[in-house]
Amino acid sequence: MMKTVLCYGDSNTWGYNAAGGERYALDDRWTSVLARELGPDYQVIAEGLNGRTTVWPDPVEGEYKNGKQYLIPCLESHHPVDLVVVMLGTNDLKRRYGLSAWDIASGAGALVELIRRTDFGPAGAAPEVLLIAPPPTCVGDGPFAGMMAGADEKSKELGRFYRAVAEENGIAFLDAGKIIVSDPTDGIHLSPEELPKLGVAVAGCVKEILG
Repeated sequence: MMKTVLCYGDSNTWGYNAAGGERYALDDRWTSVLARELGPDYQVIAEGLNGRTTVWPDPVEGEYKNGKQYLIPCLESHHPVDLVVVMLGTNDLKRRYGLSAWDIASGAGALVELIRRTDFGPAGAAPEVLLIAPPPTCVGDGPFAGMMAGADEKSKELGRFYRAVAEENGIAFLDAGKIIVSDPTDGIHLSPEELPKLGVAVAGCVKEILG
């Protein structure tokens, strides 16, 4: 039976290219690499939204950027879902939110708990979850310097706090910062060279979780 993997993320799941702000071609996105690595027995659904946070409504870009708001409708739309891959938190680093790395990880944890309380997995069970800590930013004095002030140092702490959230919830964890780096063009998004690395790494985790 085909297994369904839902990738719930932000602009890096959507496929934002820092060089010009356009969207990567479908075949080049890390979610497409993931689908190729997994093969025909898996369906990969890429659910990426530019600016999406974990649980925080954006006072500038809109409340719908809150990842918690759309999560349940998304799961219900696509169920049964075998595995949800959550990679969010980069947008939570925006200066306007004033959040600590611990706060951001806690927001990711709230999404994990929400998923695990649903019955949108196979046979009415909850889906499995893979929590991914996004790679550290390298915004510096680049184009997002004002919006992301303080993000570079704070983002380095996400890995350890996300790991703690995953352990507390008994779910799988991947620290993307151990595999890929953010594109220095804008310090937030992924370069073409990093996309396949992430797709292959996530595929390995998916195979380990779902068999």
